[in-house]
Amino acid sequence: MEKIYKYSHIDWLLFLATIPLLLAGLITMRSFGAGSPPAGGDYFFSHQLIWIALGLIIFFLFSFIDWRFLRKSEFLMALFLLSIAILASLLIFGKVTRGAASWFKLHFFSLEPADPVKIILILVLAKYFSRRHIEIAHARHIIVSSFYVAIPAILVFFQPDFGSSIVLFLIWLGMIMVSGVSKGHLLLVFLIIALLFSASWFFVFKPYQKASIITFLHPLKDVRGAGYNAIQSMIAVGSGQVFGKGIGYGSQSRLGFLPEHQTDFIFSAFAEEWGLAGISLLFLFYGIVVWRILKNAFLGESNFETLFGVGLAIFLVAHFIIHVGMNIGLLPITGVGLPLVSYGGSNLLTAFAGLGILMGMRRYSRQAHREDASAEFLSSE
Repeated sequence: MEKIYKYSHIDWLLFLATIPLLLAGLITMRSFGAGSPPAGGDYFFSHQLIWIALGLIIFFLFSFIDWRFLRKSEFLMALFLLSIAILASLLIFGKVTRGAASWFKLHFFSLEPADPVKIILILVLAKYFSRRHIEIAHARHIIVSSFYVAIPAILVFFQPDFGSSIVLFLIWLGMIMVSGVSKGHLLLVFLIIALLFSASWFFVFKPYQKASIITFLHPLKDVRGAGYNAIQSMIAVGSGQVFGKGIGYGSQSRLGFLPEHQTDFIFSAFAEEWGLAGISLLFLFYGIVVWRILKNAFLGESNFETLFGVGLAIFLVAHFIIHVGMNIGLLPITGVGLPLVSYGGSNLLTAFAGLGILMGMRRYSRQAHREDASAEFLSSE
């Protein structure tokens, strides 16, 4: 009984809901792995197993930490400034992969700093808004908080990593909306964003980024060029029909028509094999994960814990919507992976770190919640 109570702060329903998502990614990587560079069919599968093991270790370790020390502004600000310095140095020393300097090469693996920076931004914004919830309607808090996201977003954009910069912006937008900001001020923000986007189109966006947006509006305009990936992705999703072609029989990926099927287009690869039935299950488990995150968030001891949980949910939902949207032709191709499913250690470890922090915050959540958790585990003994 004592051993069970030791882990009673873990939301086991949330944890168990992540397992099918991890398995979905592993099965898809394995079935499409034959001949994949650089080390044959098991390369992505075996490496992802390592990342999953490390992610689970981080999840449980972080769940036992008392995260109330993060309420100290000095520590969070130091962490934020360190992340900015790392992103800035990435522009100079980062490894160029697929045309973007988004990675640090560290011996046997690579690290993408943009992913952990998203969790740090959530913590910083949660701290900022939790201390100013009474006067949050004032316009200056929109301006100040926008600087927190603008600095990392700009640095990430110039790597260039357009997808991660969008996610950073959506995290800020979602958290500022739930914090109680004035709707009039928010409308002004949207107008400013529209003006900035218009200016960026003429003076900032590079040709391939413009091509990605144009392809989104007219995917059939350049089928052999910029629109190729989008077309092949939509073909893969549509060919899955209701029950899919079966594990290992996704022709778009197995024959090499669908690029990056372990990362950017893993949803299309999965949909081709599993069809609408498999996609529905995938959506269900993502829904459970987000529901449990929000449930735990609203039982937080203070606004800081609640806002962090909301930010974490936005982080996962933003990745999910962008990835699925670009795979089915509703959004531009931005290179955003599917959380817990796509191959890659940085995003996987970041997701489990965020969930682990949430579980750690659950240890000192409201008394009523602790009593419910205890009763749940004692009754199941």
